[in-house]
Amino acid sequence: MRLILLGPPGAGKGTQAQRLVETHGIPQLSTGDMLRAAVSAGTAVGLRAKAVMDAGELVSDAIVNAIVAERIGESDCASGFILDGYPRTLAQADAVEAMLAERGLKLDAVIELVVDDKALVGRIIKRADAARAAGQPVRKDDNAEVFEERLREYYKKTSPLIGYYHAKGKLVGVDGMADMDSVTAQIETIVKQVAKS
Repeated sequence: MRLILLGPPGAGKGTQAQRLVETHGIPQLSTGDMLRAAVSAGTAVGLRAKAVMDAGELVSDAIVNAIVAERIGESDCASGFILDGYPRTLAQADAVEAMLAERGLKLDAVIELVVDDKALVGRIIKRADAARAAGQPVRKDDNAEVFEERLREYYKKTSPLIGYYHAKGKLVGVDGMADMDSVTAQIETIVKQVAKS
């Protein structure tokens, strides 16, 4: 089972991906984690990424795509994986299609967590307040201004993927504003349908 979780920052993709990992035993692939792993493993593509990051630059699509391609070739991805936070652009989406096609594989579903932006900002502020109250560090992007900028960035670069995957018949929306367990139940229904087809 090969899935992509789509949705703006704060929609709950990380939480839902973790639940899928626990239930189905397939890895969650986050580009940040994959980059760090490739750099620490000293792979050829990891060394290229390290040089770019050390220079204070953003890692190119070509490097990110190479790292993802390398990662999905590992044995723990043989029965599937969850892509979280990737692809972010149409060019990366095309790259995913190509790297899967090379292996004779396809995406099973793209699950979009549909959310209300205003409520999302409120959710982020609540998360920051809860962290402060518990004496925990507050994530630096857990403030309204930074978060709204991240939302704008998402809609500019990533939201075109919604149309892209809809046109391919892969997109399934779930109510990301429901409580966590309800969202998980909606996702599980989709996963069962995908497993049957």
